[in-house]
Amino acid sequence: MAITKGLEGVIATQSSISSIIDDQLTYVGYNIDDLAENSSFEEVIFLLWNKRLPNKEELAKLKEELMSAMELPKEVIEHLKSYDLTTVHPMAALRTAVSLLGLFDPEADEMDQDANYRKAIRLQAKISTIVAAFARIRDNKEPVSPKSDLSYAANFLYMLNGRLPKDVEEEAINKALILHADHELNASTFTSRVCVATLSDVYSGITAAIGALKGPLHGGANERVMKMLTEIGEVENAIPYIREKMANKEKIMGMGHRVYRTGDPRAKHLKKMSKELTELTGQPKWYNMSVEIEEYIKAEKGLPANVDFYSASVYHSLGIDHDLFTPIFAISRFSGWLAHILEQYDNNRLIRPRAEYVGPQKQQYISIENR
Repeated sequence: MAITKGLEGVIATQSSISSIIDDQLTYVGYNIDDLAENSSFEEVIFLLWNKRLPNKEELAKLKEELMSAMELPKEVIEHLKSYDLTTVHPMAALRTAVSLLGLFDPEADEMDQDANYRKAIRLQAKISTIVAAFARIRDNKEPVSPKSDLSYAANFLYMLNGRLPKDVEEEAINKALILHADHELNASTFTSRVCVATLSDVYSGITAAIGALKGPLHGGANERVMKMLTEIGEVENAIPYIREKMANKEKIMGMGHRVYRTGDPRAKHLKKMSKELTELTGQPKWYNMSVEIEEYIKAEKGLPANVDFYSASVYHSLGIDHDLFTPIFAISRFSGWLAHILEQYDNNRLIRPRAEYVGPQKQQYISIENR
């Protein structure tokens, strides 16, 4: 058996959802640049789940279905209120709340295609409500109900802040949701497929994926980028700070990528939004120090920024708590996870790799009296 640490370069399955070829990311063959500039997140959800773009009637129907499913069961709200909100991380709260949702879904264990699609809609609708409700409850505020005339992106910001978002804020979140929606067979997506390949239910697959995304080497990177920028404080401190980190052989979060070699195609869109939003909020230093760091690391190590690097300053400029950055990633990636789960069910085979044994061999049992 050939061993590849971290399964790097191993082709584990076939998929028609997204691709990364020659450093270009596509969803069902549509270039991410085209989608980020022209589409809505709702269109992308439909595209990932149905492998085609919707017409007007189909898009309107999906929006209506998402809207009608956004409210949370009161038991889930009460459960969120029962957490020790001074210590619990939002990703841990999200993982538990999503698992809990399965107990209130009468179709949770139904496995037919139509039932799974309906569950996908309910999960995608409720994830944004969970994150917003958690954030408000933690701030001693009551959750805000969604508004039927808002987009998915605008509704999230409305439920989070209790006010209608500005156009540029809605645009930023819409772009971020599109850009993070799917990314081929990443760690959390692979986890979701492994889980449901056993014919476990959709809620279990999504809960498993959240657990994988929680790790700082996957979904937690943008939170750590903002922590770094906050520690730097001012633009003039950026390069000395990075030099010291590099001298100590510490990892600079948000730079480079396992798959991309010439650059993450998603990063430029959030870089543009970062520039706009930091100027709008009167704090261009977050963008300026990010650019200095990116240019320095690229010159020294040949590593360009990835999508997490600029999403940090975008979310910060929107007034979002730093530990909510990864849950926002999850709001977007639910669409991709659900697409992969539906695809796995459609052509399922149990995912069961092997491991090369490197331990001792031919040992003889010794009774406990003689050990």
